[in-house]
Amino acid sequence: MVTNLSTKHSLLSNWISELRSTEIQIDRMRFRRNLERIGEAIAYEISKTLPWREIEIQTPLGIHTSKVLAEQPVLATILRAGLPLHQGLLNYFDKADNAFISAYRKHRRDGSFEINLEYFSSASLENRVLIVCDPMLATGASLAAALQTLKDSGNPSQIHIVSAIAASVGIEYVIREFGEKLYIWCGDIDDELTAKGYIVPGLGDAGDLAFGPKTQF
Repeated sequence: MVTNLSTKHSLLSNWISELRSTEIQIDRMRFRRNLERIGEAIAYEISKTLPWREIEIQTPLGIHTSKVLAEQPVLATILRAGLPLHQGLLNYFDKADNAFISAYRKHRRDGSFEINLEYFSSASLENRVLIVCDPMLATGASLAAALQTLKDSGNPSQIHIVSAIAASVGIEYVIREFGEKLYIWCGDIDDELTAKGYIVPGLGDAGDLAFGPKTQF
């Protein structure tokens, strides 16, 4: 199931517009904060779909039956660009376990690239709700490689993918590789990719805009 949160206007679509704007995105702190706020908004939406249980809470004046999450999810992020989005999710799922994975494009001279994975750390995922954030879901190759590595450490009960902007082709690729039982949450969806696999109109390189330019591998 794919949810595009920009189909109906909300504050989230305002934050997406600021992420895209070349005039505003030069402010790195604002760029990171907008990604963080998008993570918070999507965390709230995801929380509505998760299993819950009832507990009795003692208040100063009596007992109240409250609804709480039945279990805490595992939040996973792809380094480095995913860190602000992950922080937004963690602000709301503040008791969650966390997973981190390093995945990057290693470019060849002919312009093609392969996905390199160099670091992985995770709690057990067996029968857990897994929420994976990647701010730009472009070709889907990096996310697919990360998902496969994550699934090797346990079979999640649900998988939610969170992106600020996703490309249609990337969404289709991930669904094709991992089945239609994925839940994909996007701030917005674009239809084009460049020859080098960047989303158009997109917003540029989210990692560079959040943390500064890097040396190309």
